[in-house]
Amino acid sequence: MRQDELKAPLGARHKRKRVGRGDSSGHGTYSGRGCKGQKSRSGGGVRLGFEGGQLPLIKRLPRKRGFTNIFKTEYNIVNVGKLGIFPASSEVNPETLLKAGLIRSVKQPVKLLGYGDIHQPLTVKAAKFSAAAEKKILAAGGGVQRT
Repeated sequence: MRQDELKAPLGARHKRKRVGRGDSSGHGTYSGRGCKGQKSRSGGGVRLGFEGGQLPLIKRLPRKRGFTNIFKTEYNIVNVGKLGIFPASSEVNPETLLKAGLIRSVKQPVKLLGYGDIHQPLTVKAAKFSAAAEKKILAAGGGVQRT
């Protein structure tokens, strides 16, 4: 078989519909637009969301307020209480948190929050710490390093 012998499968190619070319074509007179009315005119039809003069849904609902900050930094959130799985005086960084299954990806920076208690001293490396989290880690005899 050669490239010039290839054919499209049956039904894959359709003839273009030529409207307004006489009644015998099957698409003459009204050209598939029906009789009269807004949708039969050239340029006719209504804009997106138009409901025939009724107050459109988009105007009936309370509008969105504010804006979305496209530069917002998404953080991996970890609570201090979850750090109890690590042995005492070990170093906790994004890689160890990923291995432990506490975060999903190391692409996003890690933020430590203060929910829960910590009893063993740990050296924690993260991008951000809440004031409560930092206080609890230091109170347990650990250390805090910002990356």
